[in-house]
Amino acid sequence: MAKKILFVVTSHNQKGSTGEPTGYYLGEVSHPWDVLHEAGYEIDFVSPQGGKAPVDGFDLKDPINRKFWENKEYHAKVEATKRPDQVHPEDYAAIFFAGGHGAMWDLADNREIAAIAAKIYENQGIVSAVCHGPAGLVNVRLSDGSYLVTGKKVNAFTNEEEEAVGLTKVVPFLLEDKLKERGVRFEKTGLWQSHVTVDGHLITGQNPASAHGVGEAVKKALEGK
Repeated sequence: MAKKILFVVTSHNQKGSTGEPTGYYLGEVSHPWDVLHEAGYEIDFVSPQGGKAPVDGFDLKDPINRKFWENKEYHAKVEATKRPDQVHPEDYAAIFFAGGHGAMWDLADNREIAAIAAKIYENQGIVSAVCHGPAGLVNVRLSDGSYLVTGKKVNAFTNEEEEAVGLTKVVPFLLEDKLKERGVRFEKTGLWQSHVTVDGHLITGQNPASAHGVGEAVKKALEGK
């Protein structure tokens, strides 16, 4: 199995019509990256539009954020992400959808990235996501036409967490509700608590606090192959 992992980040940089900036959440990239990079995996980045990905949660007091941001190779990769048509799914052992509110606007309806995720999953690879990243999973269909997430245990940013940050009426849909519409068995913990759910080759985490744990769970799943 390939020693490469594909990280998906948003290209969307604004929270609806609020004028507030958003993007991928830095800690939700850096913490899984740190676990998987240290384990010897090469990581590539893709976004719906390719090119420079907008960043949110930019906190360099977090030493892992700083480690990622100051790594010249990976800083360059996230500043020049691949377009979906430049990705070959067979090259990757896993795919990971990072969160950040931007994901709610451009990952759910991106058919190209959904097709990449489906192929990796059907190649017995790992599909993983954290926080708002599972927005990228809601419309992933397998070759038999079924939704990848239907009937699976899944976790993601909760309705209560969206309410707590005051964006319930801003996001285009509520992620917990949409996943439940897809027939998932939705798991959750209290606000901002780490929660990682593993269901076979599908690994999901609830919020930024879960990002490290998702990285660890992906590493463990890949080692178990």
